[in-house]
Amino acid sequence: MRFLEKLQNLSERKRKIILWSIVIIIGISLFTFYIKNVQQRLKSLRGEEIKEQLKIIELQEKLKRLPKIEMPEISEELKKLKEVIKETEELQPK
Repeated sequence: MRFLEKLQNLSERKRKIILWSIVIIIGISLFTFYIKNVQQRLKSLRGEEIKEQLKIIELQEKLKRLPKIEMPEISEELKKLKEVIKETEELQPK
């Protein structure tokens, strides 16, 4: 109880400093716990297990079976478009 009374009697600036210090300490400890947990999970997984979980081999096979999309030659289409533009410019009265 005395601690709370002392805390309440402090200036607002000091109370904010105490609050943010506690928030930072808790944040750093949670971040440290998270990093350690991620490291443990990465160590426990192996490359083959990851491939199996993500089904990379199946995905590669499905991608091979997809139909291939053929793209038209853009340079020829651009030449035709330029010719059409040139013709329309010539036909317009000046």
